[in-house]
Parts: sequence; structure tokens; C-alpha cells
Amino acid sequence: MNTHVHDRRRFLALAAGAAAAPLLTACGAGFGGDDSKGDGSAAADDVTGSFDWKREKGTTVKALLNKHPYTDALIADLKSFTAKTGIKVEYDVFPEDNYFDKLTVDLSSGRASYDVFMLGAYMVWQYGPPGWLEDLGPWMRNSSATGAEWDQADFFPNLLQADQWSLKAGAPLGQGGQYALPWGWETNVVAYNTEVFGKLGLKPAETFDELAELAGIIKRKAPGAGFDGMYGIAVRGSRSWATIHPGFMTMYARNGLKDFTVDGGKLTPAMNSPEAVAFTEDWAGMVKRGGPPSWTSYTWYQCSSDLGAKKAGMLFDADTAAYFQAVKGASPASGKIAFHPGPKGPDGSLATNMWIWSLGMNARSEKKSASWLFLQWATGKEHLRKGAITHNHIDPVRKSVADDAAYKDKMRHLPGFLETFETVVDQTKIQFTPQAQFFDATTSWAAALQEIYGGKGAQSVLDGLADDLAGKVG
Repeated sequence: MNTHVHDRRRFLALAAGAAAAPLLTACGAGFGGDDSKGDGSAAADDVTGSFDWKREKGTTVKALLNKHPYTDALIADLKSFTAKTGIKVEYDVFPEDNYFDKLTVDLSSGRASYDVFMLGAYMVWQYGPPGWLEDLGPWMRNSSATGAEWDQADFFPNLLQADQWSLKAGAPLGQGGQYALPWGWETNVVAYNTEVFGKLGLKPAETFDELAELAGIIKRKAPGAGFDGMYGIAVRGSRSWATIHPGFMTMYARNGLKDFTVDGGKLTPAMNSPEAVAFTEDWAGMVKRGGPPSWTSYTWYQCSSDLGAKKAGMLFDADTAAYFQAVKGASPASGKIAFHPGPKGPDGSLATNMWIWSLGMNARSEKKSASWLFLQWATGKEHLRKGAITHNHIDPVRKSVADDAAYKDKMRHLPGFLETFETVVDQTKIQFTPQAQFFDATTSWAAALQEIYGGKGAQSVLDGLADDLAGKVG
């Protein structure tokens, strides 16, 4: 979940340096190795005969994992995988503030220290073009390599498509190679404190204007209603790409706005269009009137913590950021947090941006067959159901888990959670335009948002951002 996302400056520097390495980028999308076709099909085609979970018995696979509740669920269940396959899994777990540094260095080196790893869907845009990721499509299509019970149709299709790309800047997702598999994800919605809403007679906002008004009302009136120091709405504000992608990009997309326009493969920045400028001014105005005093330092952590500590009346961010404050005994606000899809766009749109923790395979792995069995198991129905019900592996990437009675019973005590999930799931996708400079571009966008919040003219700031990005992207 991106609720552990910090500033990626080291990641950007490492990825930029690695992408510039001519020997690596010259290898193309398959990295060479045993994959002479360069698309993952050669290794996958080597698997023939009837599907057999034990076909790689005695092999050891190495995994690189980010410290996360989804990782906890995976590690707790690894004995089941070994019993099923005879494959041993060795793993290293790193906190997210240096996880992607470690992964980027390892992939760019070509050493293949790890066979499988966690990555966000956005990272496919960084790691895919240099050829660091195995195309999993040939493995998925080979019935000798993939058991029928894996059931590809059981995934929410928008999640599977988010990890599928042609590796061409500006090209839509859902086409080309399958460079990772969705494993756990989150949608970006509004969570709110039911206690303060009840005392002030408020209802969740159905439009963005209502949301901005609510934020201001709570900041003005909550202290007088016994909520000392409470402000209206928590949203991210630090100089990081992660500031743009949750609430801001969700509302931006619901207004029908685009980050880039694409014409003939050329990307043109669009965040300085008249409509985008007006929205950005309104967003900054909402934060000024109803946001936290130190907003420019706010990451997911401050936003989530303030909701739990009853400092924020609302949170517009990942549903999981609120979930971990809402569960029983987790925070002072637990039991008093409800979920809502958030404001609709002018045309009723509930387009929503998402984050997906995915699992990928190193294109240089020498244990691809065993690695694919691991990925198949880790994204399979049995493990994901167990993770969702007995651990905190939410939101489900599979329809069967989302529909499971035991999962619904577990989540039902959180007011509005299931209803909100079901309302937005089919309208949730990555709302950004795929391109390799994503992290740099969105970090610059966050810096521009800070300047507008600080009082600089939105049109001039966003014109400058667009001019700068036009020379880097396209």
C-alpha cells in the first residue's frame, strides 16, 4: 500500500542513473539470458506437459519484499507454499524508505540477486523499458505452467490491466506485456470522523465545492464542539510524487482533467490548461481554509495519524490509510471512522486513482519456472483469501475474495467501507499517463502545488511546470 510511501529522491537518482547505462538499456525488453526472444516466451515455452506444482521441487527462490502488512501475511503463509511445491523461499525485507533503492540497484546491476520482488504499478514504467522485468504473459498463457485454478478471470480486470503496458510512452495501459501481477491495492476515497459530523450536523460531500466548504466548517466549528485542535481535511502536501497521486489526482480525474495529452506518441503537459489551473487553485484554497497548518510537510503518515488522533475531521487518501486507524483499538478515533466514495465530478464521475502493490519477476532470474510458481501461488485465491480474512491484506485484487462472506463479515463493522469499495472499484484505475519520467514529473508537480498554496499565481506556476516537463517527457 502506498501508505508507506516516502520521498523518492534517492530512487529517482538511482533509476535515472541506471536508465542511462548503455549496456543495460541496449539489452531490450528481455535482458537476454535464456530468453532469446526477448519477451519471456522462451523460458515459459520450456514448460510442457501437465501442470504440476511439484515440478521445481528442491529449488530455492529469493524474494525482495517491502515491510508491509501484505508482506506479513505472505511470510506467515510461506510454509503452505513450500508444502505445496517443495520450493523454499528465502527473503529479505526492507523498510520502504530504502526498499526501492535496494531494488533499483539490484535490477540495474543485472546480478539477479532476487528472483521475485514487490513493486508498485508505476514502477513498471521505470523498470520495464530497460528490460528488467519478465513479461509474465507467456507464463499465464501456458497451461503447462499455470494451473486452471489460478483463474485469471477472477482478477478485477482494471487491476490486471494496470500492470500491462507496451513500454511506449503515452501508450494506454492494458496493452502489451504483463510485467507484474496485482497483489494488493488501495482506492482513494474520503474517510471521516462520525462523531464530529454528528455533533455539527454534517453529511459527506457529494461535490468538490461541498468538500471544501465542509473542511472550512470543521476547522472553524470543531474546537467549539469539544474537538480541540481539529482541522477539516487531511491531504498530502510534501514535495513528493506521492502528494499528487491519492486525493488530488482522484479529484483531478473526476473533473475530466489529464496530466498529459498524447498525439502521435508525443506527450504534451496539460496541467496548465484553464480548467486544470482553476481546479488547482480550488484545491490549494481548500487546504488553506480547512487543512493542517504544516501542510507542506504532510505525507501519508501525518494524514493517517491525524485522522486517528481526532486532529482531522476528514481524510482524502487511500482507504487503507483510514482502515488502519479505524480498526478496533488502533487509535483514539477507532469506532468513529466511516468511509465515503468522495465527491463526484461535475458530470457525476467517480473516476478514482489507485495504488497497486504488485509482484514481478527479474528478467535475469535463472529460476523462472520456480519463480512463476511462487507468483502464481502468492496471487492465487487460496493465499489471498487467507491473507484478507486472517491478516490485513486489503483491498482484494480478486473478485472471489471481495465477494467472500468471511471477508465481508470482517469488514462490515467499518461503516461504509464495503459500500464505498463496491461503488468505486470498477471506476478505479491509474489515472496518469504512462511514461518513464513519472516520478520526476509528479514530484515537480507537487512542488508547483506548494508554490500555489504559498500564494504564487497558479497560471504562471503551472505554465512554468508545463514548459519544464515538455522538455523532459515525450
